Amino acid sequence: MGKLLKGIGNSKEIRNFYDEWSNTYDKSLNQWNYKAPRQAALILKKYLENKPKYLLDLACGTGLFAQEIRKIFPTIICDGTDISKKIMNISLQKGLYRNLYLSSFEKNIKSDDNYNVVSLIGGMTYCANYQLLFKRVYNYLKNKGYFIFTHRVDIWRKFNFDEFLKLNDDKFEIIYKSKPVNYLPKNKDFGTKVKIRIVLLSKKRKRA
Repeated sequence: MGKLLKGIGNSKEIRNFYDEWSNTYDKSLNQWNYKAPRQAALILKKYLENKPKYLLDLACGTGLFAQEIRKIFPTIICDGTDISKKIMNISLQKGLYRNLYLSSFEKNIKSDDNYNVVSLIGGMTYCANYQLLFKRVYNYLKNKGYFIFTHRVDIWRKFNFDEFLKLNDDKFEIIYKSKPVNYLPKNKDFGTKVKIRIVLLSKKRKRA
């Protein structure tokens, strides 16, 4: 699992890695005490003023975040994207999503709906172009929609992500930014040394 710690790679490497891991993906994350999907869902419960109707779950994996958000908002309609067909087939079997798109989260998704919430839980590690991603997310969202994501603290620091957020404060308002929390504490490569932040942003209206 050294590749998991490494993070950013090309699309083919990422796809092959997750295809190979697909059969034991849920079991592994459970054993490693992966709590981010539940933590992110609870943050939305706390800060959202109205029940969201539509969610776009980028890099949705096997649907762990969709499972958690539907416990809180049972009527939410979820669409998802993932780069791994084998991983996506597992989420398809769970019946969590209305639409599933076999695609990198960095590529544009054509949907008939704008979304109340866009999520990227666990996938920001693989983002090669933050600015392009944020532009796409902005366009996916309804006015005053929310973008919730996790990001590893080591990569956050490496790419000066605080400065990037400041550069985008005309488009997004920071509603919540967590302190560093454990990511995969029972994974031997991650332990308690690799931490994440959970961030909730709100879309600002375009200026006239």
